Amino acid sequence: MKNISIKEGIIPKLDDILNLYNDVSWSAYTSSPEQLENALKNSFKVWTAWDDDLLIGLARVIGDGYTVIYIQDIIVLNEYQGKGFGSKFLKLILDEYRDIRQIILLTEDSYKTIKFYENNGLTQVGEYNCVAFMK
Repeated sequence: MKNISIKEGIIPKLDDILNLYNDVSWSAYTSSPEQLENALKNSFKVWTAWDDDLLIGLARVIGDGYTVIYIQDIIVLNEYQGKGFGSKFLKLILDEYRDIRQIILLTEDSYKTIKFYENNGLTQVGEYNCVAFMK
């Protein structure tokens, strides 16, 4: 793990993407590989983390880049979780888009996930006297 690098704007090969998403069981994404690849290519911004030539993590943002962004994915291989890579991705996003009025993230309702985002400075939407909807 000496050669970890974070790169901006690189869309990895589909096999690397599928390996990453399958490793963390995000099968809703991997069930349609072409759709996942197109989603990454059409994201507002993508960051990737590499251990030499192994894709170990990815973060992506969608939105207009002026008033709203949506943090779509922050994903790290299981073997590399707990080493600060997810926090590094989130810091990159929050630093780059610090002037955006709304930074939105929808994620699973688990203690581990909630604590991760709260520890990194995010607040649950209910704290803003808001409600979220989805279909």
